[in-house]
Amino acid sequence: MTTQQQSDRGLTRVWDCSRVTSDDSQSLVNRVMAARGLTDTQSSNAFLSPTLAGLHNPSLIPDLDKSAKRILDAIENNEPITIFGDYDVDGITASTILVHMLGVIAPNTTINTYIPHRLDEGYGLNEAAIKTLADSGTKVIITVDCGITATAPAIVAKELNIDLIITDHHNPPNDLADMPDAYAVVHPRRPDSTYPFGELCGAGVAYKLAWRLATLHCKSETVTPALRTTLVDLLVLAALGTIADVVPLIDENRVITKFGLARIKATPIVGLRALIEASGLATDQVDAEAVGFRLAPRLNAIGRLGHAEGALELMTTARGQRAIDLADQLSTLNDDRRATEQRILKQALQMAEQTGMTSPDKRAIILAHEDWHPGVVGIVCSRLVERFARPTILMQRKDGLCKGSARSLEGFSIHAALEACSDHLKTFGGHDMAAGLSLDDSNYDKFVESMLNCANTNLAPEDLIHTLKVDAVARVDELNEQTLTTLEQLAPFGAGNSRIKVLIKDAKINGRPEPFGKTGTHLSLRVGDANGGNQIIRVIGWSWWQRARDIGPGSVVDLVIEPKLSRWNGRVRIEPLLSDLRVH
Repeated sequence: MTTQQQSDRGLTRVWDCSRVTSDDSQSLVNRVMAARGLTDTQSSNAFLSPTLAGLHNPSLIPDLDKSAKRILDAIENNEPITIFGDYDVDGITASTILVHMLGVIAPNTTINTYIPHRLDEGYGLNEAAIKTLADSGTKVIITVDCGITATAPAIVAKELNIDLIITDHHNPPNDLADMPDAYAVVHPRRPDSTYPFGELCGAGVAYKLAWRLATLHCKSETVTPALRTTLVDLLVLAALGTIADVVPLIDENRVITKFGLARIKATPIVGLRALIEASGLATDQVDAEAVGFRLAPRLNAIGRLGHAEGALELMTTARGQRAIDLADQLSTLNDDRRATEQRILKQALQMAEQTGMTSPDKRAIILAHEDWHPGVVGIVCSRLVERFARPTILMQRKDGLCKGSARSLEGFSIHAALEACSDHLKTFGGHDMAAGLSLDDSNYDKFVESMLNCANTNLAPEDLIHTLKVDAVARVDELNEQTLTTLEQLAPFGAGNSRIKVLIKDAKINGRPEPFGKTGTHLSLRVGDANGGNQIIRVIGWSWWQRARDIGPGSVVDLVIEPKLSRWNGRVRIEPLLSDLRVH
């Protein structure tokens, strides 16, 4: 760690102030915008006020037009179609998008769906499922959020005279020759793709296909009012998948998410409204945070602990009491998932420490255990990445096989790392930040050695330190309602568009720091400028009481905060969230 990093370190993280401008003549809003590369009026306005015109032409994605035409021909010729989806939120919403669009285009056509069982079948398209679908008469299979590595299943589909249309967003092969031999492969990052934005999620790709289905059906770029309404309503589903799959919220992902969230409370999907109610969001704003922490975990839970067919039913055909019951079931399963997660996390923390995986000479955590649920280990991986700032792989050991999930940190592609260690793996797939894998238990030790070598080679010790990227230095008196209201327009926040972080130097603690909350674990600080100024604001530190309880009244500190307005009972208050602090 450099001397500069040491001096810029708070209680929990290193503060990265590299994008902070020294021009304090600009307003706080302009300083934050400049930190994010928005330095001219045109780019700033486009970011703050995105429009649907920011969505790219779907026909630019390779094979998309070919796929849309084949699907419409199948409808015309009464050929059975099956949508084959993944069991996570992205796969469920992607499947739902096509179900609803085809339901409007061809209301009298039966569209079948197939979601593999996470534990019994595993991720992605499989040969047994294709044979089952062929026996049932399916002539066209459309994969969503999976299929880009399904070379063997594609061969089976061809042998059975099924036209396989793959739509996916996970990392594709580097060579066209290595892609599945399918009727069509719709992927924005295919090696031959010139599509202007490669970071769509599976639901985003499905939305583009739905859009083109609508225009080809109408034989015009101007679609019928019913289809136009459907396309706008489907942005809600695309937004759910985009947020849940943690793809960058920039470019057209930002457009999808912004417009989708704006309509989520008015969605015509009965099951989604029931889920919003069951999540306690009926009277709250449903923003990206609410989706990520309340809606998405419920949709994911059933696929992690059971079969995701219930989530797909909720989002497609469930009505009345059935929708309410399914939404409640998802909430109950989510509670079960949390309990399982906490048990695995406790064991994983102990094992990581005992095996030395958290030491500087081991820059990845790789663990396996007989009792770990393979549907939940991915979440625990994320917790360990947050805690130890290193890529993490957790697997269940069962019947001679290790099967699980991997999560990574920015700058280290876990997919590329698995590819480098693929000699020891049975299967793997995913993208830079998250992946799934399986291997023979007999190869476990060799895989651990190979993966640790890969991590140690590509990660330096300083990469294993969590950092906070600071957007601007600010004074307490700059945090007014008008400024914070403008900064809120940078939302939705997420991957690629992180929450705003502001550094307040020489802040003075006014009065005594106080704990709050049912368990007294949260921290409330009254803060003003030590060098003058009359404004005193309340800063909230979630789970911060133990770390900051020794800060006394009158202490001078530097704070990294997240500017935020609190709206409660009709009152608007300036109430930023504490990200980190250091005492002078």
